[in-house]
Amino acid sequence: MAELSTDAYWRAPPIARTVATITFGLSCAVHTGVLAGDLFYYDFRYLLRIPPQVWRIVTCFLITFPNLGILFDTFHMYMYMSQLERGHPRLSRREDFVWYLTFVSGTILILSHLTGFGFGVLTQALLLAMAYTVTQEQRGQQTNYMFIQIPSQLVPFAMMAINLFFPGGIGIVLLQLHGLAAAHLYLFLSKIWPEVGGGRNWVQTPAFISSLVNGVAPAPQQRPAVAGARVPDAASGRSSGASRGPLPDSWRTRGPGHRLG
Repeated sequence: MAELSTDAYWRAPPIARTVATITFGLSCAVHTGVLAGDLFYYDFRYLLRIPPQVWRIVTCFLITFPNLGILFDTFHMYMYMSQLERGHPRLSRREDFVWYLTFVSGTILILSHLTGFGFGVLTQALLLAMAYTVTQEQRGQQTNYMFIQIPSQLVPFAMMAINLFFPGGIGIVLLQLHGLAAAHLYLFLSKIWPEVGGGRNWVQTPAFISSLVNGVAPAPQQRPAVAGARVPDAASGRSSGASRGPLPDSWRTRGPGHRLG
């Protein structure tokens, strides 16, 4: 059973698998007190220090709710990421998915600054953004959410509505609205505007993202030619003197030799 579980883990989509693993491990460490959460929450002031604590712009999306939230949020992180990585029509390449995460996460951070709420953990916004992107491609389908069948495109709104029944739910919904706005902006720029408005796709994957994800294949290098060196003449069938043996070329046309005497 352990071998089957390990095999299934390594067969999972690599980005979704890696992010979900880091999310689970980091969240467990923070909520159990092994690591101080203040080291990973987003705070713009720490980006201005020398040296800047730039890891915060990533780790603030990788910390879940405590207790059962560690399991549920990690599960939803993997579920939505794997669906985007495997089968989304506009994220067919791995670099497209990386650029999507970069664009949506960056937009959430910018919106958090503009609104002035100052959220330190933005995981719920990213989860809702991915849920919105996934379900918008499932229009016309039904999804079982909290034991209720609802249209798939309404799942993100159901996720926000359910939080209103918990303490601090209004603040969580405000955070999720950042993710909804970021995901809809990506949808508008990548699909609605090009297909309906007749414009261009303004969020195409940049070339440097493709280079970072796939690596740059170096062009084969040719050895420099030495000045004055003779190049073998392939058309005439002649080779250099190093390979034609001790006999002159004129002897090669005389036919087979005969023994004297």
